[in-house]
Amino acid sequence: MNIILMGLPGAGKGTQAEKIVEKFHIPHISTGDMFRRAISEKTELGMKAKTFMDKGELVPDEVTVGIVRDRLKEPDCREGFLLDGFPRNLVQAESLEEILNEWNKKIEYCLHIEVDVNLLTERLAGRRVCKSCGATYHIQFHPPKQENVCDRCGGELYQRPDDSAETVKNRLEVNRKQMAPLLQFYAERGCLFTIDGDQPIDRVFADIAAVLEK
Repeated sequence: MNIILMGLPGAGKGTQAEKIVEKFHIPHISTGDMFRRAISEKTELGMKAKTFMDKGELVPDEVTVGIVRDRLKEPDCREGFLLDGFPRNLVQAESLEEILNEWNKKIEYCLHIEVDVNLLTERLAGRRVCKSCGATYHIQFHPPKQENVCDRCGGELYQRPDDSAETVKNRLEVNRKQMAPLLQFYAERGCLFTIDGDQPIDRVFADIAAVLEK
């Protein structure tokens, strides 16, 4: 199955992605991971992406799409994939559709985890991220076993600058406006499924699994 996972920052996409991958045995493909891998392998597209990232600029759509295309061609994606963080705009969504059409494939599920904005603000302000492996925690909802230490790798946890309370609401509004056309795009294709994210983690995943197991 070919899946896109969408939701505002703090909606729990990372947590649910791990559960989806574990149950359905498909690779979790995030934009950040793809960029890091392409750069570490010094691919042509990876080096192009790095020139923009080093300047703090957005990577152009054609470079991002090229990196995604290369990743989706790999053998572990033959039986499906879970895309997280891509597409980010309609140009990328249309490009992805063209790529998959070439391979007689399509996005079967666009899972939108929907959470109340006020709850998201609370979630983001308490979020902590591992500097080493990128694992996410929450000081209230999902704390590490040892304060400020990653359970997975022992790395140091920190609060991202854009997770501070004063910047969260603005970031959520920007992301909401950016995501709206994408939700419409996949709704028109009949593959958009909205999941209530205002529930315990396991309940959210149960709803996701119910959709994917149909």
